[in-house]
This record gives sequence, structure tokens and C-alpha cells, in this order.
Amino acid sequence: MIAPPAGLAPVFAVRSTDHVAGLDDFGTMTPRAHAFVIFATVVCIIFILRLVRRHGLRSKYSLLWLSLGVLLAALGVFPGLLVAASRLVGIYYPPATFLAFAVGFLFLVVIHFSWELSRLEERTRILAESSALLGAEVARLREAVDREAAGDQELEGTGAS
Repeated sequence: MIAPPAGLAPVFAVRSTDHVAGLDDFGTMTPRAHAFVIFATVVCIIFILRLVRRHGLRSKYSLLWLSLGVLLAALGVFPGLLVAASRLVGIYYPPATFLAFAVGFLFLVVIHFSWELSRLEERTRILAESSALLGAEVARLREAVDREAAGDQELEGTGAS
């Protein structure tokens, strides 16, 4: 049997026996915290699914948030994953790893939403310009119709005399 790489062995353990130097039990979760993380994750996933069902969240974003929910569920069920990821990237305090990943994720979300906003602003500008051009064309056609109607009334008035 092949042994897992150093630092990844306790991935499925709730409590790791090999502690990071100087941290003692800071990298572990109590059963109460473990249950809270699982409960919060389930509530978030249910909330996302309700938003999708009621068309409050577009499906392209729901996939992103559901993926994040599954990742959080995995961390809730297997807290050793966070310890292993921390060791893999060289961070000695697992909650700091979680915070770093969360900040990175939120940074990417903000960049994506900024891109979407820029794209929508451009589309809005193009639609406003098209609307203005169509409004000017309608006004020009109304003036032409009014002039033609006024000319017809003038011809009727002179022909009846």
C-alpha cells in the first residue's frame, strides 16, 4: 500500500495527533463547532436552492455558490482537509488558511462582478443610443405626417370654394 504524502495523512481525522509546532489544539474543531459548520452549510445550500427555484438567482451564479457550499460541507465533514491544505501551502494556523482562501475567492467574485457590470453598462449605453435614434426617427416621421395632413386639409379647403 502506498503511504500518503507527509502532512496529508490526517485528512479524514477530526483531531490530528501530529500538531503544528506551537499550536497545540488550535488546528482542531470541537464536536459543537463541527456540528455548527455542518448545520450552517446545509442552511446555506437550502437557501441557494430556494433562490434558484424562485428565479432570484441565475443558474450560472447558482453553480458557483453551490460549489462553494459543497466545499464548505466537505470542510465541515472532514476538518482534517483544512489542516492538510494549511500544511500544503505552508500556513501553520488552519483558520488563517480558510481566511486567505475566502479573501481570494471574494476577490475573484468582485473582479467577475466588475467585469459583468462593465459589460452591462456598455450594453445599456448602446441601447440608450438606439432608443434615442429611434425616438428622433419617430419624431421626424410624425412631423412629416402632420405636414402632409396639413397640406391635404389646405387642398380640400381651396378646392371646395
